[in-house]
Amino acid sequence: MKYFHLIWAALFRRKTRTLLTLVSIAAAFLLFGMLDAVRMSFDQAGKSANGAQRLQTGSKLSFIDTLPQGLGGKIATVPGVKSVAYANWFGGAYQDPHNQVFTFAVSDNYIDQYPEVAVSDDARKAFLNTRTGILVGEKLMEKYHWKIGDQIPLQSNIFPQQNGSKNWEFNIVGVLHPTEQSVSFYGQIILMHWKYFDDAVLKGYNNGQVGWYVTRVNDVNQADQVARAIDAVSANSDHETRTQTEAAATASWMKQLADIGLIVGSIMGAVFFTLLLLTGNTMMQAVRERTSELAVLKTLGFSDRGVLAMVLAESVLLVLLGGVIGIGLATVLIPGVSANSGGMLNLPTVGADSWLLGIALMLAIGVVVGAIPAWRAMRLNIVDALAGR
Repeated sequence: MKYFHLIWAALFRRKTRTLLTLVSIAAAFLLFGMLDAVRMSFDQAGKSANGAQRLQTGSKLSFIDTLPQGLGGKIATVPGVKSVAYANWFGGAYQDPHNQVFTFAVSDNYIDQYPEVAVSDDARKAFLNTRTGILVGEKLMEKYHWKIGDQIPLQSNIFPQQNGSKNWEFNIVGVLHPTEQSVSFYGQIILMHWKYFDDAVLKGYNNGQVGWYVTRVNDVNQADQVARAIDAVSANSDHETRTQTEAAATASWMKQLADIGLIVGSIMGAVFFTLLLLTGNTMMQAVRERTSELAVLKTLGFSDRGVLAMVLAESVLLVLLGGVIGIGLATVLIPGVSANSGGMLNLPTVGADSWLLGIALMLAIGVVVGAIPAWRAMRLNIVDALAGR
């Protein structure tokens, strides 16, 4: 700390270059904070269901495997279960294959599992009484300028009708209005009748199967126990299940599609490698421009090791400043990103472990990028430096 003012002055000798480098470092560690939160959310998913008001039950083998519809009646008898509904993935595109619309075939009581999604009484009645009726998220209604009573075509990605055509027609009978950010996803989806889907789809594509069950529990503090009891119903059968929270189910689906840890690690490796080159170049330029000044410091009595320590401290301070800003921004932004994901992401806040890992990376990067210029500064010959050689 004795020479902190010298280190600070040297660091900001070229203010524009230093500020641009700080922005780059902050961006790298902002990305680190966000991706580390994603990694932790996948690692933590499924550890405990307690606190969740809803559980999702799917195939234990794969999210593409279906379950028998009759299983729902057995799940309903499990102690602690309040109600059970079920759904299938339908997919769908509107007018153009690129206009993908998340569409699900659901049981009649599916929307009752989500009291956070408002649907008018008239819309509920119309949905129950209209075989081809659909409930549409409010954002989709605005995006495509639809209105209640419209008949719209959807092209399924997978499922053909009995006549072999993948073009389906539906009647809009109501609108889904999410009332909380945690279910904002429902403002962008379509719900259709599971019964109509199962009857109309080409034989062999569904055969009375469902994709997953959604269960409401009586006591959120007993959700873990209820989940285990639900899975016990189909234990040792040809359709064993895995029951978990909705967030954990989403994480499980994504893990089956890709190795999230490898993806996150690869991105961060590329980012930090680029950061090493960028910051290393900044430090090399900074030391090269101050060759004569470093020679003067040695002339005034600074030891070789003292000069080495000052240059290393400057490098570490540069990375620490940018890194702390970056992780600080991640800490502020993550809650908002999680809240506005519509329940798709349940990112944990940046905790002590992430901060410690981040600071360790900052120190390591600072030492690595400062090592070569610091070594050159230590071996600097006073006469040659002052002579400009």
